[in-house]
Amino acid sequence: MKILLGEDDLRLGKLIVHMLKKECHTTDWAKNGEEVFDYLSGSDYNLVILDWMMPGKDGIQVCKELRASGYTKGILMLTAKDALQDRVMGLDAGADDYLVKPFEFEELFARIRSIARRIQHELTDNLLTVGPFTLDLNEHTFSRFGEQMPLTVREFQLLEILMRNKGRVVTREALLSHIWGYDADVTNNTLDAIVKLVRKKVNKDDHIFIQNIRGVGFKLEVDHVLQNP
Repeated sequence: MKILLGEDDLRLGKLIVHMLKKECHTTDWAKNGEEVFDYLSGSDYNLVILDWMMPGKDGIQVCKELRASGYTKGILMLTAKDALQDRVMGLDAGADDYLVKPFEFEELFARIRSIARRIQHELTDNLLTVGPFTLDLNEHTFSRFGEQMPLTVREFQLLEILMRNKGRVVTREALLSHIWGYDADVTNNTLDAIVKLVRKKVNKDDHIFIQNIRGVGFKLEVDHVLQNP
């Protein structure tokens, strides 16, 4: 895992970094709350470990701001504050787990493994794969036969509902409601235009994956031969 440690205690921080690297975790070390955001702005981390009592923005503030900004990876509070109300406050701020100092490294490593399992599970859940097509619902990316293809928001929404209903016809009414909302004033011509754009990005050679069921709607059909090109 790639881990960012936020800890202002120099002796403890040095020891934690050393032990995490021994466990084969790539680890960076921020000494205060502002540095945590500096590191996060330049790199992506699987887990952020936060000391509550950091100078400037403390761990609770950092945790709240990270979750408010859409950060979905792991956050572990690591602090000497051991009262029940403190643990509740840390978890309510958005932390996945709360470990009280002093601690044993075996327990820290076990809690990191637990958070890693949660992250991996969510990453898997956020991948929608049908044959040669993959939608990353977290990153809003689409790949066709392993090649990244750009999609607009509307195109992404159209392809998502078709992929979730692979082999089944999705009515025009359902598509219009899913993409624009049930009360939106959108015509079938607009839907047809979006479908045409998506077809250009999905179809390969002579294979038509998005089929028009005249008078009803559309469906995604994937030739099994093409699932492993």
